[in-house]
Amino acid sequence: MSRLTLIASAALLSLGLATAALAQGVETRAPNAKDQVPAFEGQTRIKELKAGVAYEVTTYAEGLDKPWGLAFLPDGRLLVTERPGRLRIVGTDGKLSEPLSGLPKVDTNGQGGLLGLAIDPNFATNKLVYFSFSEPGTEGGNHTAVGRARLTDTALEDMKVIFRQTNFVGSILHYGGRLVFGRDGTLFVTMGDRSVTPGRLQARKMDVTLGKIARINADGSIPKSNPFVKTKGALPEIYSIGHRNSQAAALNPRTGVLWEVEHGTRGGDELNIVRAGKDYGWPNAAYGIEYQGKPILEGRTQEPGTEQAIYFWDPVIAPSGMAFYTSKKAPAWKDSLFIGGLGGKHLVRLTLKGDKVIGEERLLTEVGERVRDVIQGPDGNLYIATDNGKGRVLKVTPKP
Repeated sequence: MSRLTLIASAALLSLGLATAALAQGVETRAPNAKDQVPAFEGQTRIKELKAGVAYEVTTYAEGLDKPWGLAFLPDGRLLVTERPGRLRIVGTDGKLSEPLSGLPKVDTNGQGGLLGLAIDPNFATNKLVYFSFSEPGTEGGNHTAVGRARLTDTALEDMKVIFRQTNFVGSILHYGGRLVFGRDGTLFVTMGDRSVTPGRLQARKMDVTLGKIARINADGSIPKSNPFVKTKGALPEIYSIGHRNSQAAALNPRTGVLWEVEHGTRGGDELNIVRAGKDYGWPNAAYGIEYQGKPILEGRTQEPGTEQAIYFWDPVIAPSGMAFYTSKKAPAWKDSLFIGGLGGKHLVRLTLKGDKVIGEERLLTEVGERVRDVIQGPDGNLYIATDNGKGRVLKVTPKP
């Protein structure tokens, strides 16, 4: 048998295995990119694995306009960003504060606005909160920026912009916007490629932060341990490259490593383990097809020197927000990863075995609302932000 025949036979076998995997997955809809083959078994359309946890869904807060980011304060109150440019406090009784004063000017066009939130690890003593937002340029365009301010009951004081994405782009899409503190007190900032072709083509270039995840200190300075600090021509804040639009990120409590989920193309939403200095391929290698139906560049799903997603969704769920479940309140959920679905209007629960996805479950399908963010509360319940003009914060209480 010739080498060419062997290669062709192997390709057909891979396609057959992939087709069988598609038929057995939790996802029953037809894939967006019907001919693409996963790099390994279980990388997509994994089997359904239910935890058997019954739960109650109640409205914790309402009257919000497109809530985007959630973060609990040490005293049990909840901070909520609204994409049109408002920050509110939800009391422990579920009542909303008036919008806090002291925010910077925000570009609210398209997907822009007031986005992700993070609470300083030393909040009890310094009262500092961090937020990402789309900052308008003085001469047009905009970019993702990070502000820091001291929180009071009615205002943000001493507000300072501590980080700005390079560079200003004339787009209203793909801002990224999640903020996550590492165990060492450094702050991860996810950023999108801004969707337009000139932006996406820079996602792997080292002199801009489009399509990157940055890592900064809490005051905006650059950690000396960043992977490209000593690389000529590279911006020192860059932590990883080749990202499309990361709207979900969380620290794995088992390892302390950042995980992120990003909006892909049709058939290419992906879950990644983010490691220092690694290249995640976009736009040269990615799963899915363009929303216009065209292949992505040369249509490659793999490229030497780039990282594979540990899981991807085909068809897409439009992911936003994620949280590792660590509470003992629902033992069957412990160590699960929860991810919001905007397009799917559901909450995804992934069962993990180490760094591998071994099962998927779809929850909150009965609610029928776009899920923008999900966090675990100090009480062991899940709190969900729904992406609507009449948005809510939902409380998901697991039953004994």
